[in-house]
Amino acid sequence: MRPQDALPVDLPDPVREALLAPLVDHHCHGVRRDDLTRARFEILITEAGTPAPPGTTHFDTPAGAAVRRWCAPVLDLDPHVPPAVYLTRRSELGPAEVNRRLLRAAGIMAFLVDTGLNGPDLLSAAEMGRLGGAAADEIIRIEQIEQGVAETAASAASYITALGEALAGRAGRAAGFTSAIAYRHGLDFDPARPARGSVIAAAARRLAHPGGRLTDPVLLRHLLWAAVDVARERGLPLQFHTGYGDPGLDLHRADPALMTGFVRALQPMGVPVILLRCYPFHRQAAYLANVFPHVYVDVGLVLTHTAAGSAAVMGELLELVPFHKQLFGSDGYGVAETCHLGALYYRRSLARALAVRLADDEWSVPDAARVAHMIGSGNARRVYRL
Repeated sequence: MRPQDALPVDLPDPVREALLAPLVDHHCHGVRRDDLTRARFEILITEAGTPAPPGTTHFDTPAGAAVRRWCAPVLDLDPHVPPAVYLTRRSELGPAEVNRRLLRAAGIMAFLVDTGLNGPDLLSAAEMGRLGGAAADEIIRIEQIEQGVAETAASAASYITALGEALAGRAGRAAGFTSAIAYRHGLDFDPARPARGSVIAAAARRLAHPGGRLTDPVLLRHLLWAAVDVARERGLPLQFHTGYGDPGLDLHRADPALMTGFVRALQPMGVPVILLRCYPFHRQAAYLANVFPHVYVDVGLVLTHTAAGSAAVMGELLELVPFHKQLFGSDGYGVAETCHLGALYYRRSLARALAVRLADDEWSVPDAARVAHMIGSGNARRVYRL
């Protein structure tokens, strides 16, 4: 039995088959192509970005325990092996084989890869697809596009023109856009489209020092609206990183409810807004998806990082979110274990939620199977036009 087949509850065959069907991972990142030291591996299974305190280990986390339980068998090890044994086996197999096994065992039919963090050590979208035995497309990080424009634009006026052209050019090869404005400013931004004069003044300041990360609120808003214009024309969704993340985030400013004004402004345009991660604000995200027809949600890497506790998160999300508004995304990054565990805990947490509803006679078996198919792949195929 493959690890992802180990559902935690007995379910009718149609529901079980729906849960185990191939998934669309609508938001993930590239994983490392090189062999990793223990120190580097541990950093990549946490959002902390720093080593564990002296005398401790990041394996003593829900995600670390999950690696030893569920990823070890994929590498021909017994469940719960010590970290040193797991990492030794990982090195023996080599990164290409480890990535191939874990990505394929996840049961993914398509990876939509956020390439905003890409570097020479990370697999490209095409490589993720090839190793994972799946289709693959890019999700374009709009702040990365802006960085390239800022470093090459000759004037503030040409910056505005070049930004629109660069976004349109990349859109032709992308499945969608994504924004990390939560990390650059916060989601409590002015939702209005900025005036051209204020954009030109801010662009002039930006071009004087183009090397740093974009943090200017006027240019961030202009970038968002420029992306909205292209997304509307090309029929692309716009993702937003929200909620739980690394230390570069001020969590209280990453509540998706803070961007309600912007969400409301986009409703007449019909551009899908997809809220990523969301935890611990997943109930706020569920509300937005409930009341706005163009809003969708996932809980992403939170399922991996809560591991055995992921069923509670999934249950809370399903309290209010319409079933046609939820997507599966592993938000895997750095090591293939994160993609594998994202898929595994998605299946396990949703299985528990469906079992409760079936036992209470709230849903029929066809209802439960249909919801599993929608969340696992159907909604993503519709929103991203796959």
